[in-house]
Amino acid sequence: MLDKMRCYIVGAGEFDESVLPRSGDFVIAADGGFSYLHEHEIEPDLIVGDFDSMPADLMEAVYKHPNVIRVSSEKDDTDMLLAVREGLKLGYKEFAINGGLGGKLDQTYANIQILTFIAENAATGVLYGKNNCVTAIKDSSLELNPGSAKGKSVSIFSAEKQAQGVTLSGLLYPLDNADVTNYYPGVSNEFTDKPAMITVVKGTLIIMWEK
Repeated sequence: MLDKMRCYIVGAGEFDESVLPRSGDFVIAADGGFSYLHEHEIEPDLIVGDFDSMPADLMEAVYKHPNVIRVSSEKDDTDMLLAVREGLKLGYKEFAINGGLGGKLDQTYANIQILTFIAENAATGVLYGKNNCVTAIKDSSLELNPGSAKGKSVSIFSAEKQAQGVTLSGLLYPLDNADVTNYYPGVSNEFTDKPAMITVVKGTLIIMWEK
């Protein structure tokens, strides 16, 4: 049994200061994400990366940290994916990823792909940005109860050629046991005053919603 139940990872993208580590989280700084943790006086359990986006004035603090994985800049995995792999190796099944949206478009897209990798490994992950959140589910259900978010948008996309048995309830535009393809833009559904339930029987869905 893990003492720390959630893996909290910080990247160098858009940082949401309202989503900080909870007590008991295992905290990983993915390269330049260390600067956000340093600013908030949060000590990570692990620092991972090639440090190409690390501010030079923080490198001394990185060198002094007792748990650092430094990799070559010529690598197959992004720093964020390396951090997720480390969390999965340690047995974590829940990932909160801050600093993974915004910034470079290719990095943002890569981080969304990482959510599908997390789902493939029977775990859950959420990317947190200042105004939006993103997650992925595989052959399962997700309930979203965003409180006073009535009228805020929620969008659902298939990460595969086809997602089967997609059911949406509690949203403005419901769906019942439908098939959704990866070339159909399922954008701009809306939250109501009811909890939203999103289900996919077979396949992987990427879900984005406004905070």
